[in-house]
Amino acid sequence: MTATTSSSAATATPSPLADATRDEASLRRFLHGLPGVDQVGVEQRAAGLGTRSIKKAAKLWAIDTAISMVDLTTLEGADTQGKVRALAAKAKRPDPERPDTPQVAAVCVYPDMVETAVEALRGTGIHVASVATGFPAGRTSREIKLADTKIAVDAGAAEIDMVIDRGAFLEGRYLEVFEEIQAIKAACGSAHLKVILETGELATYDNVRRASWLALLAGGDFIKTSTGKVSPAATLPVTHVMLQAVRDWFVQTGELRGVKPAGGIRTTKDAIKYLVAVHEVAGEQWLTPDLFRFGASSLLNDLLLQRRTQADGHYSGPDYVTVD
Repeated sequence: MTATTSSSAATATPSPLADATRDEASLRRFLHGLPGVDQVGVEQRAAGLGTRSIKKAAKLWAIDTAISMVDLTTLEGADTQGKVRALAAKAKRPDPERPDTPQVAAVCVYPDMVETAVEALRGTGIHVASVATGFPAGRTSREIKLADTKIAVDAGAAEIDMVIDRGAFLEGRYLEVFEEIQAIKAACGSAHLKVILETGELATYDNVRRASWLALLAGGDFIKTSTGKVSPAATLPVTHVMLQAVRDWFVQTGELRGVKPAGGIRTTKDAIKYLVAVHEVAGEQWLTPDLFRFGASSLLNDLLLQRRTQADGHYSGPDYVTVD
């Protein structure tokens, strides 16, 4: 992820948006003054874009692009150093028999596994991401969240995926959420910050739009749908709302921020629907791993199978790729 893809902490927020974060009342007024989301409209548009047909040459490009956008992830209590090293090996060479297969964007692990991942990926250009801030529930003190972040950054993580306090957000304590994101962003140093909204717990599209803008105002480099631990996780309509937010942010500020749908995206067909949405809702500029990611490790297996099918003209079967 390059420094040009997002605002850095040093980038000044334009005055009207800075005024929005002066105090709780100003922030509430700004967030509740955002245009409401047309639920029927956004769901119909998402369904319509999902029916677009992709021709063979474009499909191969889409598959390679999707592979390059994957954050290959293991976030289990039974994670071991050996499992992380194996995941790193797959990240470097997703299909060992096809050396022209793109590498993935990042490997995402818990903070205590960052050092192992960094060592395994050194010199590859693949980023090491780490969840932090009491992932996935975030039900711990800010001091512990900051310490969690520091552990990951000190171990070499280039990206931090934090969870917002959904309870505080749903109770309307927007400034508290804003200040916590700001504090985590500062603790990241040069690492990029992905802000997980856990959209499945936000109940409405209007809340998704408000949470997206809140994260952007606080300095998040990416807004991310989900932890993958709550259902529903990523959906096309929710991702549309978030893509609209980063597009509108860019129009107002000139700053590029990214979007990461995570959880529930398992097939190449699904991935292509998301890429179409990126192109049509945000714009072609977002069709890069610097600005769009998939948090979906099982997706990679299907992408690799479909890539072989496109290249060879016949279905290869699941035994030709490793299963996560």
